[in-house]
Order: sequence, then structure tokens, then C-alpha cells
Amino acid sequence: MADRIVLQGVSARGNHGVLDFEKRDGQTFVVDVTMVCDLEPAGRTDALAATVNYAEVAADVVERITGPSFDLIERLAEVIADDVLRHDLVEHVEVVVHKPEAPVGQPFTDVQVRIERSNAAHVVIALGTNLGDRGQTLVDAVASLTALPGLTVTAVSDIVATDPVGGPEQPEYLNAVVVARSLLHPHDLLAELHRIESDHGRTREIRWGARTLDLDLIQYGQPGGHREVVSDDPELTLPHPRARERAFVLVPWSDADPRATLRVDPARDGIRPVVDLLADVDRSGVRPGPRWEQQ
Repeated sequence: MADRIVLQGVSARGNHGVLDFEKRDGQTFVVDVTMVCDLEPAGRTDALAATVNYAEVAADVVERITGPSFDLIERLAEVIADDVLRHDLVEHVEVVVHKPEAPVGQPFTDVQVRIERSNAAHVVIALGTNLGDRGQTLVDAVASLTALPGLTVTAVSDIVATDPVGGPEQPEYLNAVVVARSLLHPHDLLAELHRIESDHGRTREIRWGARTLDLDLIQYGQPGGHREVVSDDPELTLPHPRARERAFVLVPWSDADPRATLRVDPARDGIRPVVDLLADVDRSGVRPGPRWEQQ
């Protein structure tokens, strides 16, 4: 039987719900987390590094409950599961979100959502387009990524409008970033990204030229985690060698994942928070773009 760490009854007040008074007044949410992981190394060594620090998990759960409002507790459960799966030792997680004060309109004792997710590599995909119906292209690209077997989209940034960087004179870009979990091998994922680009008429005749859709695999695996892939393969360099310099990647990436980190020096194991990297780049060419719902 697989080893488990069970964290039950983490409670805090949040403002999740569809109704106005739920968002205004808030209510109590209770979360249970069950983590499947190999605990034999911890049992044999008595070392904290060999297990999952459940105090950190509990703090993350409370931060999600008390953080930005979601309409659905299904979404709250999903982001909590994604946080837990940042711990590489966790092979599988079950998250149960209880909403005991839900406005059901009938006598009841509890409403709960229960989800199970397996660990996979965290991946970051940058999207860009400056030809055709740019907004609809981004909507369609996110839909294609969401439907891709083996890829689970966990966050999508706001859209930003950006000035072209390098290459010939060309129109303004719309950019966004998708954060996901991938069961696909990096090269298989790259092949799928190229297929989606091709489906949208992407050609590669001029380097840094205008394009209907650009999908760049920025990072595969959490920096410092055992699922991280670092590669100098010319066909797929990971992490993306110019991501740290590109405000049109860093700005939406920090929006999609404010706690993101990037390996900036593979030779020296240099890892920096993306929000810190933003302080080193010129953001003057990046502006808020259209809202997703306006597409």
C-alpha cells in the first residue's frame, strides 16, 4: 500500500462563491489534503528533507482560501492540488474542499468537492500572435492546449499587448502565458506545440518575423525539482535561453504564477523568482491587452 500524509480540517474564511453576498461577506471553508508519497526514506533517516513539510502545505491551503475569490470550489480545489504537486515527493494528491455554509436552500450538513490529481512536470508555454484575428487565435490556442491529452492547463495569464522585439518592421503582438502539468516528454510536447502552430497557419520563413501563432516551451519541470529538464539541444533548449530577457514573457508569466521561478544560469544552478527578474527588464513595451471574454 502506498504511503500517505493526511492533513485534515484546514479551516479559514474566504470569499468564494457565485452569489454577491458570498463574495462580500465570506464564509468558512474546510480543506482535507491526502498526499501519496514514498515515506520510507524519511522513516529510515529521520530527515525533514526526505518528506513533505505539512506545515508548508497547510500554509499554502490557507493562502488559497483567503486569497482571490473563485466562483467555484472546484477551482479552489484545483489550485490547491496544483500547489501540493509542486512538492516533487508527492506522487498523487486528493483534495476535498468542504463548504458547510453553502447557500443550498435546504437542510444539509456539508457540501464538498473531491478531486484527485497525479504529479506531472510543471511546464510554462508562452503564446504570441500579431497576424489575423489575434485575440481569437489566442482563445483557440488555449482551447487546443486544454484539449491536448497528457497536458493539464492550471493557469492562464491575462493578455498583454507588446511591441515587436527584433526582426523586420511588423504589427503589435498579443501575448499570454499558460502554466500546465505535462505527462508528455518534452520533445513530444514541442511537437504538439508545432502542430497547433501549423493548424493556425504558422510558417517559419523569417526569423523573428510576423506570425499567426507562436508557442514557445519556456520551462519543463520546477527549477531544482527532479522532473526538471535542462537541455542545450539546439532543437529544444531548456529553459528557454532568452526568457529572462523578455518582458512579454515575464509579465504574463508572473500574472499566471506569481511564485514562479526560472533557472537563469544552468552552469551554476542559478534560480531566481520571475518577479525579481522583472526588475531587470524594460517593461515599457508591454501594455494591458484585451480581456479574454471580449474575444
